[in-house]
Amino acid sequence: MEYKSRIYSRREARVLGLQALCEYDSVGHDAMEVLERGFNRYEFENNFHIFAGDIVANVLENFASIDTIISELAPDWPLMQIAIVDRNILRMAIAELVWCKDKVPEKAVLNEAVELAKRFGSENSPSFVNGVLGSYMKVGITV
Repeated sequence: MEYKSRIYSRREARVLGLQALCEYDSVGHDAMEVLERGFNRYEFENNFHIFAGDIVANVLENFASIDTIISELAPDWPLMQIAIVDRNILRMAIAELVWCKDKVPEKAVLNEAVELAKRFGSENSPSFVNGVLGSYMKVGITV
């Protein structure tokens, strides 16, 4: 019998979502298929796979709107010059803030995005992600 690791938190579910979006963004693989492969490698507590799927689906369905928001919040950084990890962390966080806001408090979304940036981004990623999302919280751009 094959042993599967378990996903116990939203943070771990977000990691799978980030991996799927980065693979989609970098090499064009279908993000939902990539996510599904991740789902097959793990067992999930509390339906966290549904949570990850909702975030990725919302990013994909609202890609242009989300990228416009990021461009407005970080005007000195052309979108394609933002590191792929940072860009997709921002996409996920904005999707979560706009379309999943009844599931997770805004501050938790912001903190989780910064934690993902610390874990997977560059040395400057946490402050960049925090700054862009902090601006979003102040300005409250709507889609």
